[in-house]
Amino acid sequence: MRLHEYQAKEVFSDAGIPTPDSALAESVEEVVEAAEDIGYPVAVKAQVHVGGRGKAGGIKLAENRDEAEAAAESIIGMDLKGYTVEQVLVEGAVDFVNELYVGVTMDRGEGKPVAMVSTKGGVDIESVAEETPDAIAREHIDPAFGMHPYQARKAVYDAGVDRDLAMDVASVLTTLYDLWDDKDASDAEINPLMVTSDDEVVAADAVLNIDGDALFRHPDLAEMEEDSYEDDLERKAGEYGFDYVRLDGNVGIIGNGAGLVMTTLDLVDYYGGEPANFLDIGGGAKAERVTNALDMVFSDENVDSVVFNIFGGITRGDEVAKGINEALESLDEIPKPVVVRLAGTNAEEGMEILNTDLVQVEATLEDAVQRAVKNAEEEQ
Repeated sequence: MRLHEYQAKEVFSDAGIPTPDSALAESVEEVVEAAEDIGYPVAVKAQVHVGGRGKAGGIKLAENRDEAEAAAESIIGMDLKGYTVEQVLVEGAVDFVNELYVGVTMDRGEGKPVAMVSTKGGVDIESVAEETPDAIAREHIDPAFGMHPYQARKAVYDAGVDRDLAMDVASVLTTLYDLWDDKDASDAEINPLMVTSDDEVVAADAVLNIDGDALFRHPDLAEMEEDSYEDDLERKAGEYGFDYVRLDGNVGIIGNGAGLVMTTLDLVDYYGGEPANFLDIGGGAKAERVTNALDMVFSDENVDSVVFNIFGGITRGDEVAKGINEALESLDEIPKPVVVRLAGTNAEEGMEILNTDLVQVEATLEDAVQRAVKNAEEEQ
């Protein structure tokens, strides 16, 4: 479960992490009222579950009433990467001199939580990790004992944070880890943690993602879950009973089994493509379920091609083939090229059933992915 920024900041603030004065608004009038109560300048920030809101026009600064009105009119109701913005956070703009990053997540390779600090805040931390990994200081934590004070200080010093700020940043990092642990979080981060001209630190952004299987222990957080703000495709996936995650690429991916789908995503990336989604139709998928999966992927306007990767165990290849045929034959025009790879139970029967006038068939997963990536490039 992903919390909105305003929800995460409520949790952070209650725990003692400094946050700007803010208010939630759903209309232009509410934005202006909140801005005047807080005092200009303010930031007007779309509350949707996507990254890169600023670059997409979902965050604007306002120095006065006219600019606040214009920002609200521009953001409220906009389509932001497939999400309709219905609420915005209005918060006091921070006069900052530097931006830091602090975060806590699980390092699955080490089997331990890891606390991270970087002086390269305010930018995509994944890019920093890939391009300049040494710019992020990491400290692994034994969950049996929690974060020791010296570990927080070490992470801050290793990151190169100024000594005048070190103790304040270490305090924020310690609190962030405690929240991550207490709330059964998967990720907790502040990017950026802004440094003011008075050498104070303020959480200008907030991320807190909770393990959905642990929500029964946190009824206060469970109440924050807002289905109305889910992506339309993710809502449809819930109705169909699919495991689905929307991504930023243009190669649609359908498979049966999480491991198989993840392998397909990795291969799309390996061969130079960008995955548009994670979609697991599960084991024992019948024709109707396959039809629904194709309907979902075709509904994503970012998709330029589709790769269907099925390895039959419980799922039978002939049932999958029937579903693909039914879905495509019901369309007046196939919106995007579909590549199919079938293996396992009844794969040969499925290959015989498939209408090859409607799909492209490849014998191996590698060939199927390469064909799908090429199709996506040609569509563009």
